[in-house]
Amino acid sequence: MSYFTWKEAGLTSDCPSLEAMASRFEEAASLMRRMAKEGFELHSQGRQQRITHNDAEVFASWGFVNEEPAFRQLTLISNPANEPPSP
Repeated sequence: MSYFTWKEAGLTSDCPSLEAMASRFEEAASLMRRMAKEGFELHSQGRQQRITHNDAEVFASWGFVNEEPAFRQLTLISNPANEPPSP
């Protein structure tokens, strides 16, 4: 399952006013609602929050970087050189 870890590190740290902070929160909320409608889900993993999607193509179409281990991301293709000869 494709995922990335959600790390909130100052969503509003660069906002000069309360109005700017409110706008930033509203933008973030709108984005998260759209993601939920597209099938993204939030899962807690210890103290981390991971945003996941079961469809790797949908996940990638949003421009997210998949944090799954590389061996989980690979599509294995059989190598004819490693298969026994046919009778």
